Amino acid sequence: MCILIFIGNNGETYFNTAALVSCVQNFPKSRGPIVGILKGFAGLSGAILTQIYAIVHSPDDAALIFMVAVGPTMVVIALMFIVRPVGGHRQVRPSDGTSFTFVYSVCLLLASYLMGVMLLEDLVDLSQSVTVVLTVILIMFLLVPIVIPVLLSFFSDDDETLYALLLPSPRKEEASASTSSEEQHEVILSEVEDEKPKDVDLLPASERQRRIAELQTRLFQAAAVGAVRVKRRKGPRRGEDFTLMQALIKADFWLLFFSLLLGSGSGLTVIDNLGQMSQSLGYEETHIFVSMISIWNFLGRIGGGYFSEIIVKDYAYPRAIALAIAQVLMAIGHFNFAMAWPGTMYIGTLLVGVGYGAHWAIVPAAASELFGVKNFGALYNFLTVANPAGSLVFSGVIASGIYDSEAAKQAQQRHNSTSLAMSGRVAGMVSGAAPSLKCEGAVCFFLSSLIMSGFCIIAFGLSLILVYRTKIVYTSLYGKPRT
Repeated sequence: MCILIFIGNNGETYFNTAALVSCVQNFPKSRGPIVGILKGFAGLSGAILTQIYAIVHSPDDAALIFMVAVGPTMVVIALMFIVRPVGGHRQVRPSDGTSFTFVYSVCLLLASYLMGVMLLEDLVDLSQSVTVVLTVILIMFLLVPIVIPVLLSFFSDDDETLYALLLPSPRKEEASASTSSEEQHEVILSEVEDEKPKDVDLLPASERQRRIAELQTRLFQAAAVGAVRVKRRKGPRRGEDFTLMQALIKADFWLLFFSLLLGSGSGLTVIDNLGQMSQSLGYEETHIFVSMISIWNFLGRIGGGYFSEIIVKDYAYPRAIALAIAQVLMAIGHFNFAMAWPGTMYIGTLLVGVGYGAHWAIVPAAASELFGVKNFGALYNFLTVANPAGSLVFSGVIASGIYDSEAAKQAQQRHNSTSLAMSGRVAGMVSGAAPSLKCEGAVCFFLSSLIMSGFCIIAFGLSLILVYRTKIVYTSLYGKPRT
């Protein structure tokens, strides 16, 4: 059984990687929205499949397992030759803004609809016919985004097509050049990067490319006559394509990794213990908070991709700024959990859910910008190790250990008070019974929530260091920042 669970749960990684890597390579100019939308729907997949299963509801749980086993497999087989890097428009088109706005609108409507359906099913006993209608509407929401590529295929602007045809493309003879020529060309470009004036990065894109081209031509000519000794640079620069081993020796990669570990690990700790947290504070309907945090997680992924894209495209600032903002929100959310004031469960669930979701839209996009898309699959899956590692330490050791300690104290107090109140044979029976480890009150998660808040503040500091170190990279990628 453990082997089957291991294989089944890790199979999702392959689906995730294939879709994410293909779309990032197909839409390199819109990485934030693409990653946010894909990761958002990945987070909602459980709620969507559960609602679809409600149509064929059966007392036998094997029906759900059968659907989960067969359904995704059929979808993957049908799409395995379609989901791949393809040629076509790699530049930003005028219609892209409208397309992404439409998809974002559908995402918000879908999240609102699922929230309403989950609350309705919790509060009202729905008939089978009503459940079928609700599920059919859900499927229609999922199919609506297909309208975008269909409309673009039939009604695309001729000017956009002509513009794409005029863009330069690599020639076959260049692709078949010798390895030594490619290495020399890479060295020359490296030297151009080293020798260009500092103010070149502040020029408009067209002027910057012209200046760099002039420097490149001069270096080619000088190297040909032996007037310049071209120095070979070790490894790629940030913004170029890295292998996993090359990225592992970069400080920026580890800053991103540990920032993700602290942020996502603390968020996953809340998700894992949200039922116990709400029970300890006296809430009876604990599943409402679980449903709510899944929706906030989805909106955080969508919003994280959207707002981080505004930061990098409109202002040419590092994407890690959005990551730092998300970690501040999570720190405030954990502090609300620790204080346990009236209504803070709702506020904390909102802030932690949104902040946690934003991590999974921002970090993959930032990794593709800093370390390239050629080996993005390996880089992305190494970064995802931060999630279970953080959960193992923060949830499995810190939060669970503190909860069990407080529950043991309360159980001992109840046992002592009961022993004093009772006497004789009944007292002996009580003393022989094992105390129930159930914690009640704000003390159960007070310390662990403060620790999680501290971890988020540390992650915030790591993100700011990454922002400082990568400012020049984003300036070169996205041009002069607006003031």
